[in-house]
Amino acid sequence: METKYIFVTGGVVSSLGKGVISSSLACLLKARGFRVTIQKFDPYININSGLLNPYEHGESYVTVDGHEGDLDLGHYERFTNIQTTKANNITSGRIYQNVINRERRGEYSGKTVQVIPHITDEIKRNIKKLGSKGEYDFIVTEIGGTVGDIESLPFLESVRQLRWELGDRCVCVHLTYMPYVAAAKELKTKPTQHSVKKLQELGIQPDVLILRTEHNIEADVRRKIALFCNVDPKAVIQSIDVPTIYEVPLKMHEQGFDTFVLNKTNTKFEGEPDMTLWNNFLNKLKNAEKSVKIGLVGKYVELPDAYKSIMESLIQAATYNDRKLDLKLIQSETINDGNVGQILGEMDGVLIAPGSKPRGVEGKIAAAKWCRENNVPTFGISLGMQCMIVEFARNVMGLAGADSTEMNQSTPHKVIDCMDDQKSMPDVDGLTRMGNFECQIMPNSKVAKAYGVDSVQERHHNRYEVNNAYREDLEKAGMKCVAINPTLNFVEAVELSDKQWFVGVQYHPEYSSTVLNPHPLFVDFVRAAVEYSESK
Repeated sequence: METKYIFVTGGVVSSLGKGVISSSLACLLKARGFRVTIQKFDPYININSGLLNPYEHGESYVTVDGHEGDLDLGHYERFTNIQTTKANNITSGRIYQNVINRERRGEYSGKTVQVIPHITDEIKRNIKKLGSKGEYDFIVTEIGGTVGDIESLPFLESVRQLRWELGDRCVCVHLTYMPYVAAAKELKTKPTQHSVKKLQELGIQPDVLILRTEHNIEADVRRKIALFCNVDPKAVIQSIDVPTIYEVPLKMHEQGFDTFVLNKTNTKFEGEPDMTLWNNFLNKLKNAEKSVKIGLVGKYVELPDAYKSIMESLIQAATYNDRKLDLKLIQSETINDGNVGQILGEMDGVLIAPGSKPRGVEGKIAAAKWCRENNVPTFGISLGMQCMIVEFARNVMGLAGADSTEMNQSTPHKVIDCMDDQKSMPDVDGLTRMGNFECQIMPNSKVAKAYGVDSVQERHHNRYEVNNAYREDLEKAGMKCVAINPTLNFVEAVELSDKQWFVGVQYHPEYSSTVLNPHPLFVDFVRAAVEYSESK
């Protein structure tokens, strides 16, 4: 079967959920047995999201091959269990960089390089690259931004061209917003009509309309939209607010979204998608009666998207422990030794979040100290783990002024540092370890018991490491280094075996936690938090 392409665009306003809609369709097609992947084209000029401030872009999601991408890649993986790579996220910056590099090499034979055809050809080449080896039946391509944005025009022009080239192997899905005017007590269709008209002016006729709404859209309103927008009435689908994004695939299937796409592409299919495991997860999520209270200590808590993958991993872990997640986002800058007990005292477990730079770090260190002294289940991720080690070095090992050289270059005890082996490694945007690295796990440790295996591949996003010069002293004092990278001999995980659950990892387990395969460390952390809650 030739690869078929589904393009998802957005109109009216941004942040409507194109990533969730794209992920939901991919989830349904995969549940029918098709080979599916998703890619995101972002119109910004940055080469990737690695240097973007979380306040600008939210979480920078790291793929297995070390690419820093849009947070929608996290949705793609959580909904489909498919690992993404650099090929799944392309920005305008990468497109222009590729074209300019080719021009400098003389590949255009001295011709004038233009948006059309050179930029659009490069976009089309990247769109079709994933399907070039015949590995996928469907490729869902999300076009970032909103129809009408200047920066999105080359991508939309590329979609227009591909519609003619691909024929019935192509489907265009347009997601728009239907506002509800309270004074008139009615939903308004005009923004959708204008958005579709704008798309049509660019030469693209959508095949499916997804209407984002807070209120049910009656059948006569859908027929009106279909009439004005030249769309089959069966292909006008509402995306109404639901308690959890994980219900969206089911809502889309109820309205025949996946069936319409299959019919439109002349794809043979039988029966219904197998959503048994997905429904089992949702049943657990809905029916959990007790809660588990987790405190997430970080410096970006006013912008939850900065910790999107961590939050979703905690939801998944709580669900599989038959609990509802009661998550408290705690600004690390507000924590000190004097108030930490008051702030964290009600928590069943504490997660010390990743990050960089000094802001809020001392609050994370204070949180780690209080949790250690009070035997509260604690999970440190990346910088969170490093804060646990700095605190341990200062207050247990007696190393006054111990710190990370990222925070304090003149610290007398560089317990966290950039290792000599790293200085010869390529520096990518200020980082040296990106993507998957092997971790060998010490038998009988809490980490080993959680994983159930002795070796794993985990994704990294860091430059600073546990300083091996202090490793022996850390071990003697009780901080066990329970996972090691066998090639670089870097510490990957630490734990205090005399505590109920006090574990730190250098890597980012949240990137590989999905709905159907929650990460074992998150599951075990929440299990420990539940036990701690019941023992209080």
